[in-house]
Amino acid sequence: MTNATKTIANRRWSAIRIPRLRNTKVPIATKFMLGFVLIIVLISAVFIFFGVRLISDRIVAEAQEKVRNDLNAAREIYLSKLTHINDVVRITAGRFFLCDALLSGNMDTAKDELLRVKSEEGLDVLTITDQYGYVLLRTSNPDHIGDNQGHDELLHAVLIKEKSAASTVIISAEDLSVESPVLAEQAYLEFIETPLTRYREETQETSGMMLKAVAPIFDEQHNFIGTVYGGVLINRNFEIVDKVKHTVYENVIYNGQDIGTATIFQDDLRISTNVRNEDGSRAIGTRVSEEVYNQVITQGEPWIDRAYVVNSWYITAYEPIRDVYGRIIGILYVGVLEQKYLDIQREMVFTFLGITVLGAAISMGVSYFIAQRILVPINILVSASKQVAEGNLDAQVTINTNDELEYLADSFNAMAQALKRRDAQLKESATKRIMESERLALIGHLSANVAHELNNPLQGIVTFSHLLLEDQPCDNPSHAAYLQKIVGQANRCKDIIRGLLDFSRQRKPDKTFCNINSVLEESLSLVENQAI
Repeated sequence: MTNATKTIANRRWSAIRIPRLRNTKVPIATKFMLGFVLIIVLISAVFIFFGVRLISDRIVAEAQEKVRNDLNAAREIYLSKLTHINDVVRITAGRFFLCDALLSGNMDTAKDELLRVKSEEGLDVLTITDQYGYVLLRTSNPDHIGDNQGHDELLHAVLIKEKSAASTVIISAEDLSVESPVLAEQAYLEFIETPLTRYREETQETSGMMLKAVAPIFDEQHNFIGTVYGGVLINRNFEIVDKVKHTVYENVIYNGQDIGTATIFQDDLRISTNVRNEDGSRAIGTRVSEEVYNQVITQGEPWIDRAYVVNSWYITAYEPIRDVYGRIIGILYVGVLEQKYLDIQREMVFTFLGITVLGAAISMGVSYFIAQRILVPINILVSASKQVAEGNLDAQVTINTNDELEYLADSFNAMAQALKRRDAQLKESATKRIMESERLALIGHLSANVAHELNNPLQGIVTFSHLLLEDQPCDNPSHAAYLQKIVGQANRCKDIIRGLLDFSRQRKPDKTFCNINSVLEESLSLVENQAI
C-alpha cells in the first residue's frame, strides 16, 4: 500500500469516525461536572505542587536556622570553657602565695595550692614560668622543669605584651610529653577510614588541641616576674560536646539515635564527639568530608547544609576554630538528625495532601449541587419545549432566578404565545380556504348538473335546426340566416357545456403532445364573450 493510498484510507476512516463522535450526545450535567472536576483537579495539582515545595523548603529552612542557632549556642559553651580557664589562670596569677614563691625562689611552697587549683578546676596543665619563659613549676609533671616555653606562641605573646591571653592552640607531641606523658597518650589518635574524605598521607595524629590561657605575674611594685599558664586538652575530652548535647538537644533520642550531636575537629580529625559509630562507640578518629573541609578549613567559610556524618545524614553547621593569630586549626560542628525532619516533612505533606483531597471532594460535592441548581430551570425549559414540539402551545414556564435563565424563560413564553397566535391565524386561513374550496366544488358540481341538463335541449335545438334548414326551401334568405345562426350558437353552447363537463370530471393527468394553438383557441372561446 502506497503512502497516498494510506492517506486516503485514513481520511475515509476519519470521515466515518468523526460523525459518530459528533453525534454522541453528552448530557449538559456531565459537561458541567467534567468542567468542574477539571478545574478542581488543576487547582489541586497546583496547590499540591507548590504546597509540597513550600513545606519542604520551609522545613529545610527551619532546620538550617535551628542548627545555625545551635552552632551559636555551641560556640558560647566552647568559649565559656575557654573564658573559665582564662579566669582561673588570671586569678591564680594574682594570688600572693604565688608571688611570694617566685620572689623567694622556693616554688615548693606554692605546689600544693596549685595542685588543688588544677584538680578543682579540671585543668590538665597548670605551669609556672619566669619572666623569660623558663619553667619553674609544672604541676602535671613536677620532675620536668627548667625548659624554655618561649616558642609557644600564646606564651610568647604574653611575655612581650605582659597581658593575659587565651586561645585554642595546637600542642606538639613533644611539648605534650614534656607537660605529661599521659596527655601525649591521650592526644594520640589513629585515623579511621571514613567515606568522602580528602586524601592524607598521615595515618595518625600525635599533636593535640588545647584550650589554653596565659597570665602575667607581677610583684607588689607591678614588676613583671613570671607567668602562669593552664589548659585543658580537648582530645578525648567530651565535656564540651556532651554539654552541648545536654544543653541544646536535652539528650533526646530519636529512633535509637541522638537527635543532636556535637564535634570538635583538629584540622579534619574528630578528636571530641558524641557522634556514634555503628557499634555505639564515639566516632573519634573519623574525619570530615572533603567538601566540608574545603569550605570550612580551606576557604574559612561556615557550612550550613545537609551532610553525611559517619553513618547517617544530618542537617549540619560547621564553623572554623582559629588560634591566637587567626589561623584555622579546627572545626566546631553541631548537627540535627535529618530523619526527624524528613518524617515531619512526610507527615505535613500527607496532611496537606489529605486536606487538599478532602477540599477537592467537598468542592466536587458543592459543584454537583450548584450544577443541579443550574440544571433545574434548564430541565424545566427542556420539558416545556418538548410539550410545544408535541403541539401543546399553552405550555408556560415559571423561573425566578433573576438571571439569564429567567430572561430565557420569558423569551420562551413569548415565543410560545407567538406560535399560538400564528397557529390560530393559520387555522383560520385554512378554514377559509377549505370553505372556498368546498364552495367551488359545489359550484362545479352544480355546473356539471346544469350542463348535463342543458345538453339534451341544446342537442334537440341543433338537430331540429338542421332539419329545418334541410326541409325548408330557401325562399326567404333571412330565415335561412337566422336558422344558421341558431345552429352556430347552439353548437357554441354545446361546446361550452362539453368543456364544463370535461372540467368537472376528475381524471388522472394525461400527458400527451398537443397543439398549443388549439389549446389557446379553446381557452379563448370560453371567455371571448365575457365583459372585461
